[in-house]
Amino acid sequence: MRRSIAAVSAAVLGLALITPGAANAEPKPAAGDGLSPADRASLAAGVGIAPKAPYGAKPKGPNPFLAEVADPSKVDYSGWANYMKTQAKSKAAARLNAAKAGKSAKAAATPAVVVDEDELPGTFGGNDTPVNAQRITGYGTGSGQFSKIRVLGNLNNEATSTPTVAPAPEDDGSITLAGATGIGVGTQNGASISAQIGDGPHGRQTGDGSNDFDFFKITASAGDVLTVATATPTGPLDTVLQLFAPDGTLLAVNDDFGGLDSRISYPVPAGGDFYAAVAAYGGLPADPFDSGSGGGIGDTSPPTEGPYTLTATAGGVDQDFFAVKLRAGDVLGGSVKGSATYLTVYDTVPREVHGSDQDASFIYPMDSPLPGGGNAVTDYVATKAGWHYVGVTGGSGAYDITVEGYRPVLQGAKPVQTLYLDFDGARVNTGVFGGSGQRDLSPLAAFLTSWGLTRADEDALIDAVTAGVTENIKADLEASGLNSKFKLKIANSKDNADQWGKANVSRIVVGGTIDESGVDTIGIAQSIDPGNFETEETALVLLDVLSSPAGSTPASLNTYIGPASDRLAFVAQGLSNVIAHEAGHFFGNFHTDNQDALPNLMDAGGTGFGTLFGVGPDNVGGTADDIDVDFGDSTFLPAEGFSGTEDTLGRIVFGVTS
Repeated sequence: MRRSIAAVSAAVLGLALITPGAANAEPKPAAGDGLSPADRASLAAGVGIAPKAPYGAKPKGPNPFLAEVADPSKVDYSGWANYMKTQAKSKAAARLNAAKAGKSAKAAATPAVVVDEDELPGTFGGNDTPVNAQRITGYGTGSGQFSKIRVLGNLNNEATSTPTVAPAPEDDGSITLAGATGIGVGTQNGASISAQIGDGPHGRQTGDGSNDFDFFKITASAGDVLTVATATPTGPLDTVLQLFAPDGTLLAVNDDFGGLDSRISYPVPAGGDFYAAVAAYGGLPADPFDSGSGGGIGDTSPPTEGPYTLTATAGGVDQDFFAVKLRAGDVLGGSVKGSATYLTVYDTVPREVHGSDQDASFIYPMDSPLPGGGNAVTDYVATKAGWHYVGVTGGSGAYDITVEGYRPVLQGAKPVQTLYLDFDGARVNTGVFGGSGQRDLSPLAAFLTSWGLTRADEDALIDAVTAGVTENIKADLEASGLNSKFKLKIANSKDNADQWGKANVSRIVVGGTIDESGVDTIGIAQSIDPGNFETEETALVLLDVLSSPAGSTPASLNTYIGPASDRLAFVAQGLSNVIAHEAGHFFGNFHTDNQDALPNLMDAGGTGFGTLFGVGPDNVGGTADDIDVDFGDSTFLPAEGFSGTEDTLGRIVFGVTS
């Protein structure tokens, strides 16, 4: 499992996880799902097994960053991350142009104040932690302050050399058979090795076809950053990198890094041996101690075998921190260009609250002013006033960080955000979710009998769902005490006239099926909107999978209903949690990890649907041990490539304010 920053060192940025995921990533498929052990191991590591879209092309299906998917084996996480990155610059430019043409033109035109890094050129260690971060005075969102800065600096890493090392003879496909790199022996701190996937006894061309893997042994000292990267200048190989501890624990994984090649940077908490494994996409080992444990890439994946060069180093890596003072409710956005590939934000604790090596700003709405289009983009909604810390690392040479701060759009205004729950069926433009356009969705009433309920239960179910959503996304946030001006109105189609189309109304349509919508998902939101700058958005909660027969999928509420269940109460509980989850997206939240110890309303689905539904230890819904799942602190979903602790309550409570 990827270590948190605190577990490694407060002075080390979160580099171990590179898109898309790490050990214990969402989800962990169960035996009996029709997948091979190798496929299940890949998904558990956060690496997809679905055919990958060509780099930059739009993958099939809904965007998993916005969707609650039932079957993760169909999800192309890498493809979506690559697509969003290639689209991010044009989307950021379009948002900026829209802002210049609208009422926020003055804010959009405000120039950034340039800040130079104080650390001397060619050195590192002067601003490498939040404790010794370079403080930027005058920054802020208050009167007389500047809320946009460009930080210009340099990353100066410890010098390493990468002498050419001959690859080990085959079979080198496991930890016990790993080839030597020489790193950590004497003064050697790097190596370059040219090898090939497919030339071993388990390759397609030369062996049994179960998949060829190459393992390499690296020795590193505590405090080093172990960096491993592949390059494939020729051939069709699409690499995946894994990093293992000697006991087989998966420490880090990367599929794509700025292209189809891979890179891992891992802060070493304690000195010792580590094992880097190179494999092809679609073909990871089920067991790192068994070179024959691959499951075959299969006919649906490209036969990605071929040559590559592995470069590995172990040494000191520069990282720079800059301190900015924020007010509670400030919405911070950051984007970095130049040499740096990792950008992060630490809160007042300080703890990492959003580390990123990717640009997912494509999923911000058009009304969002937050920056995008960089090597890495991050955002954060401050819950406490005080010094916060923007950190950068992951490269060598000059960088340019854009940091911008905004107040929530409804702050100080009279309008109140309304969340409208539509249970009556609706005509929805599914094009905003990647669908084909206007589609008619059937109402909640059409699904009652599938849960063992009757039409006579409809009003009581709607009342219970509305009460559950109110508790999840209104009462709990008011009770948090973080924002005394938090104000949200929740309306529904049973008790209120249709609210959709009015100012500051976002809606969730609860009804319809995958076939009706043309969107292969359980739920999906229009955007992820830190700060709630777009106050009129749509989300869907489709009901065909949620009402499918018991045992057909972990995503069906019926799977958790037994003789002792209060059916109506559990269906209401499950629906209200999924509805709150989708609202959480367009109010500013990313997915959280459904495999950690903290149930969260933003937990991704997969085999974690029982947790999202609030099923207790007895694995039966609608019983006394059911769990009240809430918003709060949890780690980001590793498969989506972010690091740190996401405060899913805090990201909403200041965006929805009046």
